[in-house]
Amino acid sequence: PLRAQSAVPSDTAHRESPQLPLFTWRDAALAGGFGALTVAMFPIDQRVAQHLQDSSTQANRFFRSGSMRVQYIADPGAIIIGVSLYGVGRLAHWGPVADLGLHGTEAVAVSGALTTLLKGVVGRARPYVSADTSPSDFHVGRGFGNGAYQSFPSGHTTVAFAAAAVVTSESSHWGNRAVWFVAPAMYGGATLVGLSRMYNNAHWASDVAMGAAIGTFSGIKVVRYNHGHPSNPIDRFFLRSTIGLGPHGDAQVGFS
Repeated sequence: PLRAQSAVPSDTAHRESPQLPLFTWRDAALAGGFGALTVAMFPIDQRVAQHLQDSSTQANRFFRSGSMRVQYIADPGAIIIGVSLYGVGRLAHWGPVADLGLHGTEAVAVSGALTTLLKGVVGRARPYVSADTSPSDFHVGRGFGNGAYQSFPSGHTTVAFAAAAVVTSESSHWGNRAVWFVAPAMYGGATLVGLSRMYNNAHWASDVAMGAAIGTFSGIKVVRYNHGHPSNPIDRFFLRSTIGLGPHGDAQVGFS
């Protein structure tokens, strides 16, 4: 019996490992880098926008069709993919897949809520409002209920980088080398989403930089928190609950 009690499943052993701090010095360095990038974009916002809206650039059919496709992959694609992965993982009893789908959906929701709030508060005019001439057009509170003044930050970019951060963070638990293949693909795709929003004249370059920052941090923190607190209510309900029929035909929900 004592020998049997010591045979703890590997997944349980991992979940009971010491918790990592939610914020580290690397996070401060990453935040500083994103902040510096956003500030650096402000002086060149107008120049970048006008270059991307040049008639020769806009005439490229490949860029135009590709930009719309990658946007749909980010929104609503990220939510559809996340929910689908969760559903498949639960039905097929693939724990890592369900874990990825749930945490990806959480990160998209958290980052999306923060971005929506900032859009309303900051009230920055989108590039097309002023024909790419007024990147400094901010007005507190103007963005609530007015899509033309919800430029900062980019919501599509936020969602794309949140999904990329979750997949990259989760892949670190799949194997020692998985992250080296996953990270470039995911963050590269997220970058294309940001560029597509600029190409379609919906956002300034600094909007995209801030969206990337919010999405990346949201994804990293959602994964780190959930793996560090496996007994949190959301994970317990969605990942470790079971539904079955009781002796009288009634549905019963159980938690492990």
